[in-house]
Amino acid sequence: MNLDQKAEKPHVSSSRRRQPGMRVLVMTAVSAERDAVLRGLHSDTRVDVLVAGVGPVAAAVNTAKVLATAEYSLVVSAGIGGGFPGRAEVGSLVVANEIVAADLGVETPEGFCSLDELGFGSTRVQVDASLVDRVTGALLAAKLPVNTGPVLTVSTVTGTATSATELAARVPGATAEAMEGYGVALAAHDCGLPVLEIRAISNMVGPRDRAAWRIKEALDVLEAASSVLSEVLL
Repeated sequence: MNLDQKAEKPHVSSSRRRQPGMRVLVMTAVSAERDAVLRGLHSDTRVDVLVAGVGPVAAAVNTAKVLATAEYSLVVSAGIGGGFPGRAEVGSLVVANEIVAADLGVETPEGFCSLDELGFGSTRVQVDASLVDRVTGALLAAKLPVNTGPVLTVSTVTGTATSATELAARVPGATAEAMEGYGVALAAHDCGLPVLEIRAISNMVGPRDRAAWRIKEALDVLEAASSVLSEVLL
């Protein structure tokens, strides 16, 4: 993700309505992601798409604010992110089966110790398996490249091969990395709502090389995925 983009206050799409029935809230980090999702949804009034800001704290705070003022049946964290080599390639999609706060814990002489290991809470939010299967199946039927696996939420984007290796070892099966999913998931969980995270892969997790990022390609596949979501989630 292009972190040089200025963070914005949550923005409610012009299609926002108060109406009964199934409703979905989609939270993105920046406006470019929001716009891609909106294009894919074709102004579906059953879905609200908002900008939450970059990082897990902004995502949690702003998602909680929205959920305090409106009723939804599902919350989705959507955007672009990094893919782990061998697990998710550039231009593909990842549907999280688990949302993990991968750097929430402490460093010790023996290595990283997670919040779970410290006994202070959980760094993992499980995504309903039937929801993952339904969404993944629909994306595959639309001939979109998609993988499932843990999506890591980090406060500092990985920029070295060493860090990428450490994260992959810390969370076996780690498939993608982004910065907002865990924050969105906690806000949804606090309201008793199911959550889903979908990432379109713009770059590989590892050495930071902005010249190799394919942000437009990732936004295009995010748009394509969004056109499928309203059909399968509502």
